[in-house]
Order: sequence, then structure tokens, then C-alpha cells
Amino acid sequence: MPTPAEGYVLHSYGAARYLRHVVASVVTLRRHDTTRPVALYCTPEHRDLLVRHGLDTLFAHLGDLPEAHRSIVGFKHHLERFMPFERTLFVDADMVWCRNPDPLWQQLAAFPFTATGLPRADFYFGGPKGLGVIVDFLLNRRDRTLRRFGLTHLPRVQAGMIYSRDPELTARVCETARDFLARRAETHFRSRLDEGRSEESCEWSMAMAMSRLHLPVFLWHQGYNSPQLDFVGDFVACDPDFEQVVCRYYSDRFVHSLRFMPNVRLRDLLMAVCTRIPGRGDYMDVTPFALHFGWIHQKQPFYDFAERTWAQLTQRPVAVGEEA
Repeated sequence: MPTPAEGYVLHSYGAARYLRHVVASVVTLRRHDTTRPVALYCTPEHRDLLVRHGLDTLFAHLGDLPEAHRSIVGFKHHLERFMPFERTLFVDADMVWCRNPDPLWQQLAAFPFTATGLPRADFYFGGPKGLGVIVDFLLNRRDRTLRRFGLTHLPRVQAGMIYSRDPELTARVCETARDFLARRAETHFRSRLDEGRSEESCEWSMAMAMSRLHLPVFLWHQGYNSPQLDFVGDFVACDPDFEQVVCRYYSDRFVHSLRFMPNVRLRDLLMAVCTRIPGRGDYMDVTPFALHFGWIHQKQPFYDFAERTWAQLTQRPVAVGEEA
């Protein structure tokens, strides 16, 4: 049987709720793309759950996710092992799809390998999230890292979407990223484990690998053509099942970035001041190809949707705290 030309790849491990996130994401994908196959690499426990509820039919391919790859870097630093299609789009499970992705695939076809991101990473990317960033700025640690490794630029990689049509190049990118991660002590980047998180980030090492191999990122913010936008409740108009989604997208990158400030009053004040500058208040009402729930404090609407979707598909309520 020939290898399918284009398809999506997801992965899941850990608690059963993460499998429910995958299922919910695929349900939204099938609203807009009924033809491209979806592959899921998961643990035996997750596969058994799918089979038990007859939901394995959502996937054209169910593959085993070995224990060594049941982490963020374990999977995304070994992508070449999980490419069942000629052209593969790796996507995170905490996404809902909002419109027909055909134009997205047409754009991605120009790249042998790419990930969503921005051409230039800011000081927060991979660095300290508090006042420590000021020290990094004053000591110019970002540039010292680039010089030490012979790099001329550092892109901002957002690894929620990674595309490849070249397994050999993908293997080179992943190997290079693994090497950079192993040398983290020689960089200015911080381990996310030191921040209390359960898993290490793959993004800064992937960004350095793409810089080393001269690979462009796929622009994360493209106005009406944005591949994905982050969910920030105050700036998204949608129904509970995300069948209609419209995001407020500010044309000015700085104003757009203010949406993520945790202090809402300060955020609104800064936005009110900044948008009084001519042109800085321009915005578009955008429906991205996918809505990404990447911020922990913004995930609850997706969690609710995933639980509701699972209950509907399995035709039974899921009790609070239940893992099956």
C-alpha cells in the first residue's frame, strides 16, 4: 500500500485526560478536513481506551510510543521516528481547528522542514520569566550564546506545529537539537524543570538547530492567514464547542503581545495608552486555522470541551477524577 501523501501526527501518554484532548482536537479537525489521515502514537493504555470505546476508527494509524519518547523532548527531538506520511504535520493535542486547512498545506509544501515561529526570539524565549531577564539583558547573555555556538540569529520556535517532507533533514534537525540541549549549561537558557514544570522544553534547542541548519520558521502571526493563534479569553469570540471562532488580532506586534499580561488592569491600561498612537490600534477579526491553548491559565475552556466531547462520543458521563 502506498504511503499517504499528507497527514497529521499527534502523540499521547500519561493520564487518560490527555487522550481525551487528542480526541477532541481530532473531532474539530474533521469538521474541516475529512480526507487527510491522522496518526496517533500513544501508550498501550491509551490504545486500549480507544479500542474499548470504538474511537480507534478516528485514526488511520495507531503506533506505539516507546517509553523513551514519552516526554516533550523525547518525542519532538526524535520526529524522524514518527513519520508515516510523505508530508507530515505534527500538531499538539491542545488545539481546536477552526477552518479548512487546505491553504495551510499549500503554504507548507514550500518547506522541506519548518516549525511555526517568529524570525527573532525575544529575551524571554527560553530564559528566566521574572526579573532575571533584566540581568540577561544587561549582560547580553543571548548574544554570548549565539557567538559561542557560531550562530548569527535566534528564531522564536513555537513547536505546536512542525512540518516535514524530508525524513533525512528532520533527523539532522532533531540530532542537532539534542546536541544543543545536552550543552544547555553553556547557554543562557534555563531548564524548565527548575521552574517547577514536569517536562523540559524542546523549543529553544529546536530554534538553535534551525538556525544552525539555515532553516526558516513558518510565520506564526500572519493576520488573516495565521496558522495558529493562542487562546486568550478576553480577545476571542467563540461558542463553547468552538464551531465559530474569531480572534482579535492587533497589527502591531508589541500591542498584540500585551494580551498575555497576567495583570488584566495593567494590560488594559497599557493597551489603552499604546493604541492611541496612530496605527498602533489597528486590528483584524481573524479566524486562524487552529486555536492553541498553550497558556495554563487559559486552558479551562478546552478542558471542558474535551470532557464534553469524550462523554458524547462514549455515550456515558465522565465522573470527576475518572481516568477511563
